[in-house]
Amino acid sequence: MPAVFLKDRSLLFVSGAEAQSFLQNLITTDIAALDTDEARPGALLTPQGKILFDFMIWQDGEGYMIETDAGQRDGLLKRLTMYKLRAAVTVAPSTEEGVTVFWGEDAEGARGSQGARDSRFAKAGVTLTRRAGRHGDGAEALYDALRISHGVVTSGSDFALQDAFPHDVLMDFNGGLSFRKGCYVGQEVVSRMQHRGTARRRVVTVSAATDLPGTGTEITAAGKPVGTLGSVDGGNGLAIVRIDRAGAAMAAGTPLLAGETPVSLVLPAWSGLVFPTSGDEASA
Repeated sequence: MPAVFLKDRSLLFVSGAEAQSFLQNLITTDIAALDTDEARPGALLTPQGKILFDFMIWQDGEGYMIETDAGQRDGLLKRLTMYKLRAAVTVAPSTEEGVTVFWGEDAEGARGSQGARDSRFAKAGVTLTRRAGRHGDGAEALYDALRISHGVVTSGSDFALQDAFPHDVLMDFNGGLSFRKGCYVGQEVVSRMQHRGTARRRVVTVSAATDLPGTGTEITAAGKPVGTLGSVDGGNGLAIVRIDRAGAAMAAGTPLLAGETPVSLVLPAWSGLVFPTSGDEASA
Protein backbone atom coordinates (compact mmCIF):
# COMPACT_ATOMS: atom_id res chain seq x y z
CA MET A 1 0.00 0.00 0.00
CA PRO A 2 1.66 3.28 -1.10
CA ALA A 3 1.78 5.98 1.59
CA VAL A 4 2.96 9.35 0.29
CA PHE A 5 3.57 12.42 2.44
CA LEU A 6 2.65 15.65 0.67
CA LYS A 7 4.79 18.25 2.39
CA ASP A 8 3.41 21.16 0.39
CA ARG A 9 -0.13 20.74 1.67
CA SER A 10 -1.38 22.79 4.62
CA LEU A 11 -4.43 22.56 6.87
CA LEU A 12 -6.97 24.90 8.40
CA PHE A 13 -9.48 23.87 11.06
CA VAL A 14 -12.92 25.46 11.06
CA SER A 15 -14.95 24.92 14.23
CA GLY A 16 -17.70 26.47 16.31
CA ALA A 17 -21.47 26.29 16.64
CA GLU A 18 -22.05 27.90 13.24
CA ALA A 19 -19.19 26.25 11.33
CA GLN A 20 -21.47 24.19 9.07
CA SER A 21 -23.79 27.04 8.10
CA PHE A 22 -20.85 29.40 7.66
CA LEU A 23 -19.14 27.10 5.15
CA GLN A 24 -22.40 26.01 3.50
CA ASN A 25 -23.19 29.61 2.58
CA LEU A 26 -19.69 30.36 1.31
CA ILE A 27 -18.02 27.49 -0.59
CA THR A 28 -19.02 25.27 -3.52
CA THR A 29 -19.18 22.00 -1.56
CA ASP A 30 -22.45 20.78 -0.06
CA ILE A 31 -21.25 20.49 3.54
CA ALA A 32 -24.60 19.14 4.77
CA ALA A 33 -24.25 16.13 2.43
CA LEU A 34 -20.66 15.33 3.48
CA ASP A 35 -20.31 11.83 4.93
CA THR A 36 -18.40 11.57 8.19
CA ASP A 37 -15.52 9.64 6.57
CA GLU A 38 -15.46 11.48 3.24
CA ALA A 39 -13.15 14.18 1.86
CA ARG A 40 -14.60 16.24 -0.96
CA PRO A 41 -13.04 18.88 -3.18
CA GLY A 42 -14.26 22.43 -2.85
CA ALA A 43 -13.53 26.00 -3.79
CA LEU A 44 -14.08 29.55 -2.70
CA LEU A 45 -15.01 31.46 -5.84
CA THR A 46 -14.74 35.02 -7.00
CA PRO A 47 -18.08 36.81 -7.55
CA GLN A 48 -17.48 36.11 -11.26
CA GLY A 49 -17.51 32.36 -10.56
CA LYS A 50 -13.79 31.60 -10.97
CA ILE A 51 -11.75 29.57 -8.48
CA LEU A 52 -10.06 31.87 -5.97
CA PHE A 53 -8.95 29.05 -3.62
CA ASP A 54 -9.30 25.28 -4.06
CA PHE A 55 -9.08 22.63 -1.36
CA MET A 56 -10.22 19.31 0.07
CA ILE A 57 -12.57 19.35 3.06
CA TRP A 58 -13.68 16.71 5.56
CA GLN A 59 -15.28 16.47 8.98
CA ASP A 60 -12.90 16.26 11.92
CA GLY A 61 -14.53 15.85 15.29
CA GLU A 62 -16.73 18.87 15.93
CA GLY A 63 -15.32 20.86 13.02
CA TYR A 64 -14.01 20.71 9.46
CA MET A 65 -10.48 20.21 8.19
CA ILE A 66 -9.59 22.14 5.05
CA GLU A 67 -6.53 20.93 3.12
CA THR A 68 -5.03 23.30 0.60
CA ASP A 69 -1.71 24.12 -1.04
CA ALA A 70 0.74 25.60 1.44
CA GLY A 71 1.03 28.72 -0.68
CA GLN A 72 -2.73 29.29 -0.43
CA ARG A 73 -3.20 28.71 3.29
CA ASP A 74 -2.57 32.19 4.66
CA GLY A 75 -4.63 33.84 1.93
CA LEU A 76 -7.49 31.43 2.49
CA LEU A 77 -7.30 31.97 6.24
CA LYS A 78 -7.49 35.72 5.75
CA ARG A 79 -10.44 35.46 3.35
CA LEU A 80 -12.43 33.10 5.59
CA THR A 81 -11.77 35.36 8.57
CA MET A 82 -13.01 38.33 6.57
CA TYR A 83 -16.29 36.55 5.82
CA LYS A 84 -16.71 35.32 9.39
CA LEU A 85 -17.89 38.65 10.80
CA ARG A 86 -19.75 37.85 14.05
CA ALA A 87 -20.50 34.21 13.32
CA ALA A 88 -19.75 31.69 16.07
CA VAL A 89 -16.86 30.25 14.08
CA THR A 90 -13.13 29.82 14.69
CA VAL A 91 -10.74 29.47 11.75
CA ALA A 92 -7.17 28.54 12.64
CA PRO A 93 -4.13 26.73 11.19
CA SER A 94 -3.97 23.07 12.19
CA THR A 95 -1.15 21.86 14.41
CA GLU A 96 -0.48 19.10 11.85
CA GLU A 97 1.96 19.75 9.00
CA GLY A 98 1.36 18.25 5.58
CA VAL A 99 -0.94 15.42 4.51
CA THR A 100 -0.37 11.72 3.83
CA VAL A 101 -2.27 9.88 1.11
CA PHE A 102 -2.75 6.10 1.12
CA TRP A 103 -4.21 3.96 -1.64
CA GLY A 104 -4.45 0.38 -2.75
CA GLU A 105 -4.68 -2.57 -0.38
CA ASP A 106 -5.85 -1.61 3.14
CA ALA A 107 -6.28 2.08 2.27
CA GLU A 108 -9.59 1.88 4.13
CA GLY A 109 -7.83 0.57 7.24
CA ALA A 110 -5.21 3.31 7.01
CA ARG A 111 -7.95 5.88 7.35
CA GLY A 112 -8.62 4.90 10.95
CA SER A 113 -10.56 7.52 12.88
CA GLN A 114 -8.58 10.49 11.57
CA GLY A 115 -8.53 10.08 7.80
CA ALA A 116 -11.10 10.47 5.03
CA ARG A 117 -11.65 8.85 1.64
CA ASP A 118 -11.11 11.15 -1.32
CA SER A 119 -14.34 11.39 -3.35
CA ARG A 120 -12.47 12.35 -6.53
CA PHE A 121 -10.61 9.05 -6.67
CA ALA A 122 -13.68 7.14 -5.51
CA LYS A 123 -15.40 8.34 -8.71
CA ALA A 124 -12.60 6.61 -10.63
CA GLY A 125 -12.87 3.39 -8.61
CA VAL A 126 -9.78 4.03 -6.48
CA THR A 127 -9.86 3.95 -2.68
CA LEU A 128 -7.57 6.74 -1.52
CA THR A 129 -7.37 8.05 2.03
CA ARG A 130 -6.16 11.49 3.08
CA ARG A 131 -4.84 11.94 6.61
CA ALA A 132 -3.31 14.98 8.30
CA GLY A 133 0.36 14.73 9.26
CA ARG A 134 3.22 12.50 8.19
CA HIS A 135 2.51 8.78 8.10
CA GLY A 136 4.56 7.57 5.14
CA ASP A 137 7.60 8.27 3.00
CA GLY A 138 6.64 7.17 -0.53
CA ALA A 139 7.79 9.30 -3.45
CA GLU A 140 5.42 12.13 -4.40
CA ALA A 141 5.90 11.07 -8.03
CA LEU A 142 3.80 7.99 -7.26
CA TYR A 143 0.85 10.15 -6.25
CA ASP A 144 1.30 12.46 -9.23
CA ALA A 145 1.26 9.46 -11.58
CA LEU A 146 -1.96 8.25 -9.94
CA ARG A 147 -3.57 11.69 -10.29
CA ILE A 148 -2.61 11.95 -13.91
CA SER A 149 -3.87 8.49 -14.85
CA HIS A 150 -7.29 9.24 -13.33
CA GLY A 151 -7.75 12.86 -14.40
CA VAL A 152 -7.43 14.47 -10.96
CA VAL A 153 -6.02 17.99 -11.25
CA THR A 154 -4.37 20.33 -8.78
CA SER A 155 -4.04 24.10 -8.91
CA GLY A 156 -0.66 25.49 -9.81
CA SER A 157 0.36 22.45 -11.85
CA ASP A 158 -2.81 22.07 -13.92
CA PHE A 159 -4.62 25.38 -13.74
CA ALA A 160 -4.08 28.88 -12.42
CA LEU A 161 -6.24 30.27 -9.64
CA GLN A 162 -8.63 33.03 -10.73
CA ASP A 163 -8.41 31.67 -14.30
CA ALA A 164 -10.59 28.54 -14.14
CA PHE A 165 -14.26 27.89 -13.50
CA PRO A 166 -15.26 24.86 -11.39
CA HIS A 167 -16.65 23.17 -14.53
CA ASP A 168 -13.21 23.46 -16.17
CA VAL A 169 -11.72 21.14 -13.53
CA LEU A 170 -14.71 18.74 -13.41
CA MET A 171 -15.99 19.86 -10.03
CA ASP A 172 -19.52 19.36 -11.37
CA PHE A 173 -18.75 15.63 -11.52
CA ASN A 174 -16.35 14.95 -8.63
CA GLY A 175 -18.51 16.06 -5.70
CA GLY A 176 -17.07 19.54 -5.27
CA LEU A 177 -19.87 21.65 -6.75
CA SER A 178 -23.47 21.78 -5.57
CA PHE A 179 -26.43 23.01 -7.61
CA ARG A 180 -29.03 22.11 -4.99
CA LYS A 181 -28.00 24.03 -1.89
CA GLY A 182 -28.60 27.75 -1.40
CA CYS A 183 -26.51 30.65 -2.58
CA TYR A 184 -22.75 30.94 -2.11
CA VAL A 185 -20.13 33.24 -3.58
CA GLY A 186 -20.11 32.88 -7.39
CA GLN A 187 -23.08 30.50 -7.38
CA GLU A 188 -25.15 32.44 -9.90
CA VAL A 189 -22.46 32.22 -12.58
CA VAL A 190 -21.73 28.50 -12.21
CA SER A 191 -25.44 27.67 -12.06
CA ARG A 192 -25.98 29.57 -15.30
CA MET A 193 -23.12 27.64 -16.94
CA GLN A 194 -24.70 24.39 -15.79
CA HIS A 195 -28.22 25.15 -16.97
CA ARG A 196 -27.13 26.62 -20.31
CA GLY A 197 -24.55 23.91 -20.99
CA THR A 198 -21.85 26.44 -21.86
CA ALA A 199 -18.88 24.67 -20.22
CA ARG A 200 -16.43 23.88 -23.00
CA ARG A 201 -13.08 23.77 -21.20
CA ARG A 202 -12.55 20.38 -19.56
CA VAL A 203 -9.81 18.21 -18.05
CA VAL A 204 -8.40 15.49 -20.31
CA THR A 205 -5.67 12.92 -19.95
CA VAL A 206 -2.90 13.29 -22.53
CA SER A 207 -0.69 10.53 -23.90
CA ALA A 208 2.20 10.41 -26.35
CA ALA A 209 4.54 7.78 -27.77
CA THR A 210 7.49 9.73 -26.33
CA ASP A 211 7.98 11.93 -23.28
CA LEU A 212 5.70 14.93 -23.26
CA PRO A 213 7.12 18.46 -23.20
CA GLY A 214 6.89 20.50 -20.02
CA THR A 215 3.96 21.92 -18.12
CA GLY A 216 2.57 25.02 -19.84
CA THR A 217 3.18 23.77 -23.37
CA GLU A 218 0.38 24.74 -25.74
CA ILE A 219 -1.70 22.00 -27.36
CA THR A 220 -2.72 22.87 -30.91
CA ALA A 221 -4.70 21.54 -33.87
CA ALA A 222 -3.76 22.86 -37.32
CA GLY A 223 -1.78 25.60 -35.60
CA LYS A 224 -4.73 26.80 -33.52
CA PRO A 225 -4.69 26.57 -29.71
CA VAL A 226 -6.83 23.89 -28.09
CA GLY A 227 -5.49 23.95 -24.52
CA THR A 228 -2.45 23.84 -22.27
CA LEU A 229 -0.48 20.93 -20.87
CA GLY A 230 -0.51 20.62 -17.07
CA SER A 231 1.09 17.90 -14.94
CA VAL A 232 3.41 15.55 -16.84
CA ASP A 233 4.66 12.04 -16.07
CA GLY A 234 6.79 10.81 -18.96
CA GLY A 235 4.45 10.15 -21.87
CA ASN A 236 1.32 10.84 -19.82
CA GLY A 237 -0.13 14.11 -18.65
CA LEU A 238 -3.14 16.24 -17.91
CA ALA A 239 -4.48 19.26 -19.74
CA ILE A 240 -7.45 21.57 -19.74
CA VAL A 241 -8.68 21.92 -23.31
CA ARG A 242 -11.53 23.30 -25.36
CA ILE A 243 -13.32 20.03 -26.00
CA ASP A 244 -15.35 21.48 -28.85
CA ARG A 245 -12.17 22.36 -30.73
CA ALA A 246 -10.45 19.08 -29.80
CA GLY A 247 -13.53 17.07 -30.80
CA ALA A 248 -13.79 18.81 -34.16
CA ALA A 249 -10.08 18.19 -34.83
CA MET A 250 -10.34 14.50 -33.96
CA ALA A 251 -13.47 14.09 -36.10
CA ALA A 252 -11.62 15.66 -39.03
CA GLY A 253 -8.49 13.56 -38.49
CA THR A 254 -6.41 16.66 -37.70
CA PRO A 255 -3.34 15.82 -35.57
CA LEU A 256 -3.17 17.26 -32.07
CA LEU A 257 0.25 18.47 -30.96
CA ALA A 258 1.77 19.43 -27.61
CA GLY A 259 4.52 21.64 -28.92
CA GLU A 260 5.86 19.40 -31.69
CA THR A 261 4.81 16.13 -30.04
CA PRO A 262 1.77 14.25 -31.40
CA VAL A 263 -0.68 13.49 -28.60
CA SER A 264 -3.95 11.73 -27.91
CA LEU A 265 -6.61 13.19 -25.62
CA VAL A 266 -9.12 11.24 -23.55
CA LEU A 267 -11.84 12.55 -21.26
CA PRO A 268 -11.82 10.78 -17.85
CA ALA A 269 -14.23 7.84 -18.05
CA TRP A 270 -15.71 8.65 -14.64
CA SER A 271 -16.95 12.02 -15.92
CA GLY A 272 -19.24 10.43 -18.52
CA LEU A 273 -18.33 13.22 -20.94
CA VAL A 274 -17.68 12.74 -24.65
CA PHE A 275 -16.03 15.02 -27.18
CA PRO A 276 -18.55 16.92 -29.29
CA THR A 277 -18.08 16.60 -33.02
CA SER A 278 -19.88 19.85 -33.90
CA GLY A 279 -20.68 23.13 -32.20
CA ASP A 280 -22.75 21.23 -29.62
CA GLU A 281 -21.56 20.88 -26.02
CA ALA A 282 -20.34 17.53 -24.76
CA SER A 283 -22.90 15.46 -22.93
CA ALA A 284 -22.73 13.07 -20.02
